[in-house]
Amino acid sequence: MSRRRRTAHPPSPRVGFVSLGCPKALVDSERILTQLRAEGYTIAPDYGGADLVVVNTCGFIDAAVAESLDAIGEALAENGKVIVTGCLGAREGGEFVREAHPRVLAVTGPHATAEVMHAVHAHLPKPHDPFVDLVPPQGIKLTPRHYAYLKISEGCNHRCTFCIIPSLRGDLVSRPLGEVMQEAENLVQAGVRELLVVSQDTSAYGVDVRYRTGFWQGRPVKTRMKELVAALGSLGAWVRLHYVYPYPHVDEVLPLMADGKVLPYLDVPFQHASPRILKLMKRPANAENTLARIRAWRAICPELTLRSTFIVGFPGETEAEFEELLAFLEEAQLDRVGCFAYSPVTGAAANALPDPLPEEVREERRARFMAVQARISAARLARKVGSTLDVLVDEVTGARAVARSKADAPEIDGVVHVTGAEGLRAGTFARVTVTGTDTHDLNATLSGHCP
Repeated sequence: MSRRRRTAHPPSPRVGFVSLGCPKALVDSERILTQLRAEGYTIAPDYGGADLVVVNTCGFIDAAVAESLDAIGEALAENGKVIVTGCLGAREGGEFVREAHPRVLAVTGPHATAEVMHAVHAHLPKPHDPFVDLVPPQGIKLTPRHYAYLKISEGCNHRCTFCIIPSLRGDLVSRPLGEVMQEAENLVQAGVRELLVVSQDTSAYGVDVRYRTGFWQGRPVKTRMKELVAALGSLGAWVRLHYVYPYPHVDEVLPLMADGKVLPYLDVPFQHASPRILKLMKRPANAENTLARIRAWRAICPELTLRSTFIVGFPGETEAEFEELLAFLEEAQLDRVGCFAYSPVTGAAANALPDPLPEEVREERRARFMAVQARISAARLARKVGSTLDVLVDEVTGARAVARSKADAPEIDGVVHVTGAEGLRAGTFARVTVTGTDTHDLNATLSGHCP
């Protein structure tokens, strides 16, 4: 009986990866990495160990453009073989990147896994090896093991004058409900404790397909925000909703939050409060209705955390209109707020508006805005002193842990600093008692472990 001679397999081709930009871009990176691993490529940890490098870029604001161009230049200098993807790659059909860095091997736009893989195949063919053509069902993730972003749609139907995302990512395209739910199930089964739902416009999910019926676990489910959120809430993980426009049908989700099915948290980009400025931005222009909706949401779910973002110093914004925004802030009493001083974005319609404000005025208004919000935030957090919260642990160092409550999205909101945390592990839930606060974070002591 003869013995089969073992054949040594050649080393797997190695791909380096640089991921920039927002959570939607992060999901694009995860999909490309998943496909690379599925086809047997090894992900290299540094430029020197890579046969080529993929750079996923951001092109939303000028600072992000500069960061992306610098990252491409660094990859070219350190490795020499670079494929560019992402929002910056969509500019001028790729010529914007090629003019800055003519040595790149290929340029694609966002959500272009197939195009990226085609370029990889052209410049770094892989040997077929069935023993490495395997990846876990949840794919390759760049986030910690216990939370993950879940992108439910791509593109946007709005044409906000300060934004160029539709020209980069196109109109709204909702993912099939069954596909979204299968990904969510795979993530939860792999140990994910928190699903962060992202898109350009989460509350518009299903509009493009007229809310057609999808199927999950053999059951018909409408391709609509409420039905999707209810299905996600049945998986046993925290579900956090981002990028929610305040459409009337968002009201239908609040009972799910009040019942504990999903986190009582809404990330709603209000952007301004002046009807005239909102109209110039091409945003919904009725701050009174927004305030009424906020009151209605809180009546249904008193524990609701509201996060939002605003732009100050928009072209033509008067001091009176800025004061109107500050008055809205005082009335709305939002929990988490981000603010940007208006910055011209290449290709945005707002660049052509009259009466642009000097940079020092824009920055001064941003500082005044954040000072008001810091006071509001500190007061709202102070109400939590003495209360008991369930938290998700992100890091543990000795007897101290950094965790997040239901009110805290990773990286953009505050955290809970926990003492007496011996025995806790990252990715587990704990119960804590709040002992103090600062402007954005809570201090707490461990009360117990959650089941």
